[in-house]
Amino acid sequence: MKNKARTKKQWALFLAGMIAVITGVSILSFLGIRKLYREYQKQKLMRENPVVEIAGLNIKAPILEGTDNGVLSRAAGHFPGTGDFGKGNYCIAGHSSTIYKEYFNNLKNVRIGMTVTLYDKDKKSCDYTVAEVKIVEPDETWVLGDFGDTRITIITCTDDGSQRLVVVGLLQQS
Repeated sequence: MKNKARTKKQWALFLAGMIAVITGVSILSFLGIRKLYREYQKQKLMRENPVVEIAGLNIKAPILEGTDNGVLSRAAGHFPGTGDFGKGNYCIAGHSSTIYKEYFNNLKNVRIGMTVTLYDKDKKSCDYTVAEVKIVEPDETWVLGDFGDTRITIITCTDDGSQRLVVVGLLQQS
């Protein structure tokens, strides 16, 4: 009888262990598939839309039109009414947060003189040289204005989210 009780206990522990293993494998599979799907979506967005790249910071982000939360949760967003590819002040915003696409997490490490490359939908490129890096208050929208030159303005939150990091690149003359 004692052997039979031990066998039932061992069988229960074995089943509990198997359930734990199956649950763990299921969760890891779900997370892995979700990560692969997000990467697939990112690559699709980069093929079909403009892209901004700062190779020196390992930043490469697709750009969608608009800056609402729906856009910024998937990509960087182009401020409507600001410059166009290679013309005026092309202004974009993106999150630097692990909650969203974290495209601009490394932007805080940008330095004057770095190259920012903007690709249009056909993957033609314009290179800009970082000329300014500044911190502004969220309501300082003057950074989106036309300054009479050709530039790219990239905006993201500071680490605590209370201010905005603004990176300005001026078009390189070919």
